[in-house]
Amino acid sequence: MLQGIERLVDLSGTVAAPGGNADEIAAAIENADVEGLQRSDVHFAGVAREGQTVRLARTVGFPLRYFVAKMFHGPFLIVSDRIETLFDWCTAHKIGWQFDPSYTRMIPAHYLVEIDQIGCPDPAPRYQRFFTPAPESAPADLSVCGRSYIDAALEGLKNWLQALPENEPIALAFSGGTDSASVWLLARHTLQQLGRSPDLVRAFTLDLGGGKDALQAEHMVRSLGLMHCWERVEANPDEVDLKAAIAVIEDYHPLDVQCAAMALALLKGIRERYPEMKYLLDGDGGDENLKDYPLEDSDLTLSSVLRNPLLYIEGWGVDAMKHSLTYTGGLSRSYVRTYAPGKHYGFQAYSPYTSRNVIAAAAAIPFSTLCDGSVERLYSLKSDVVREGLKAVAGFELETCPKRRFQDGAGGDAYREWRVSKSWCRQVFLQNWEAKLRDAWNPEGERVSGNDLSIAFADGTGSR
Repeated sequence: MLQGIERLVDLSGTVAAPGGNADEIAAAIENADVEGLQRSDVHFAGVAREGQTVRLARTVGFPLRYFVAKMFHGPFLIVSDRIETLFDWCTAHKIGWQFDPSYTRMIPAHYLVEIDQIGCPDPAPRYQRFFTPAPESAPADLSVCGRSYIDAALEGLKNWLQALPENEPIALAFSGGTDSASVWLLARHTLQQLGRSPDLVRAFTLDLGGGKDALQAEHMVRSLGLMHCWERVEANPDEVDLKAAIAVIEDYHPLDVQCAAMALALLKGIRERYPEMKYLLDGDGGDENLKDYPLEDSDLTLSSVLRNPLLYIEGWGVDAMKHSLTYTGGLSRSYVRTYAPGKHYGFQAYSPYTSRNVIAAAAAIPFSTLCDGSVERLYSLKSDVVREGLKAVAGFELETCPKRRFQDGAGGDAYREWRVSKSWCRQVFLQNWEAKLRDAWNPEGERVSGNDLSIAFADGTGSR
């Protein structure tokens, strides 16, 4: 290994959601200040280098990945929010032949990750949590739990909204369900408190023909008297492109692929109508926080869900046998279904239900006591918690609507055509990469050895 050569290429920089201070977060990452990271409730992602140690950290709202290349007699860390960007840098520096998407690593949300650049063999990352909510610590009282949950969501929304320009319009992905409806009502409430027009938030519902979300959404906005702030976005179901969604999110979980395909259709429609809109609200994370997923769709049991308070948020954890090296778990992984389509169409997406204070308030709910062994009670708990919270915090009475996945509610009968298997999605994912890697892996093509010092930062891209 050569000493004195910068071996970190940061293609993302430290990023923070509106209301956050990227410089403070970058300093906390560089100094391994776990308490400093814990104090901030905004979404962020960043990387810093101290000597031979590289530190990376992120929250749910921003993905962050790295690839370890072999250059200049030592490991060379390349960091970005996208796998494709990592590959593009490698190909530009003629080391694309080293690349494989399965060799990339996603930083798990809520961890400070430390990697020492000390040469071969590659060092194992070290993990420090900066988010440690106390599970099932609240009293078994729905009104108390609901107030705590919605109070935290309201605070997150306030921090985000007041950081935006005063008259900035905001799009809301709206299905008429519990999560998106509560976000809309809370956003309007917050804007009024800030002395701004609540009509700055405009709701949009995707309708691919025959979907129940559009009917549900129209019924709700009529009952709320908000028809002037709502639009139906009609699209042709034949234009839904699952393969394009796989390329955008760089993942192959079928439900996330389907959800991302719907998001792309919705955001395309919004972008065509409002070319200057920059910000997007949604209710992502509400199901994960309050464990509102059908267990029959997975290998999970009620016991596994209740015994792992952050299972839907972080997956099984970095020390579990089921942990993937290439991806993280739970919403930490799947939030890319919102982030990537939003970025693709030029939106900054935010859901208050992904804020750490909200996740902590949800984790504190005594699910075991309130459910008392009943799966059916678990399924109905979310609407009760949100309804009680909205009533206590903002005086809203929210009608409870049936739960549907985005692709089901928007697509109607066409949804059956999108129920593809994980093996099909993974095959498409690999086919996409096979085409990209063909030239990079070509033994007759131009490539550079990891021992070649002649290309050491001729373009300065690796300097920090």
